[in-house]
Order: sequence, then structure tokens, then C-alpha cells
Amino acid sequence: MQKELSDFLKVAYEHGKVKELKDAFEEYPVDEEWHKGKLENVLNEDNTSYNHYEIGDIVFVKEYSYSDGKIGNNHFFVIIDQDNTAVPIENFGMLVSSNLDKLRFKSNKLLEKDAMNNLYKDSLVKTEFVYKISNEQIIFKIGIVSYEKIEEYKKSFYDNLKDENTN
Repeated sequence: MQKELSDFLKVAYEHGKVKELKDAFEEYPVDEEWHKGKLENVLNEDNTSYNHYEIGDIVFVKEYSYSDGKIGNNHFFVIIDQDNTAVPIENFGMLVSSNLDKLRFKSNKLLEKDAMNNLYKDSLVKTEFVYKISNEQIIFKIGIVSYEKIEEYKKSFYDNLKDENTN
């Protein structure tokens, strides 16, 4: 772990809460999402591919290979932090899910669709883990969330750690 990481990322690493991207796809299958992981279900004329992403961007992350060799599909993430010392820049995101049944879990926070985030449906952000995402894994940006939302997700992450340490 590099000393240049943000305090948030240092805590996430110390508590084993930073995961590889493949773990998100295995733990939260895209079959449960409205888009089913299919690019054609989310593409529209406003989707833009960038080489630079920022904290707060909601991005569509491309498929990858599962450990059993099967090809996985795509998923939404909100970029929560970045490691600017890595080349290329490494993004850290929280999974965005349209499966609102999982709002019953304290660590999942509602993200209502609006003109800023461009989500198709109300969704939730899973705040218990942070996933490493390279720029090459991002297909496009669909929208953004406010700085206040990012801070809410980080607070939820910290609250989760406290709850785990008191149980």
C-alpha cells in the first residue's frame, strides 16, 4: 500500500474492504439487474467514452472472465476514490444495483434516478466494499452523483466497519 493513498482508501485496505472487480460480478450477478449486463440495453446517444474519469462518475464497466472461464457481463459502478499515483490511474468504485429488494441491508443506500445520474431506474449503492477499476475496464460514463452523495457512501462504509468491529 502506498502512502499517497487517501485516508479513505488506507482504511479500506487495512480492513480488507478493497476487492478485485471480478468479485463484484461474482457476488452481484448482472442477471438480477434491469440491463442484464447487456450493452445494447443501456446505450443511447448521450453515452460518451472518456479517457479520464472523476470521483462521482457513474460508469458502465465491461465484461471480464470468471474464474471458471465463463465470460461475465457489464455492471454500473460509482467512482468513490482514485489512486492518482498509479499509472494509469486506478479508480475505486462501489457497485450500483437496480435490485431494490436489497435495500433491506443497512449498507445499501438508495440512489434515485434523476437528470444528473441518468439512471434508467431507481437503484442502490452497495457501500460495504470498494472495487478496483482501471480506465480500460470502463466502457462509458452514464452520469454523476453529487459530492454530498459520495460523502454519504463513505460515511456508510465507515459505519459498516464500526458495526463489524462491535459484533
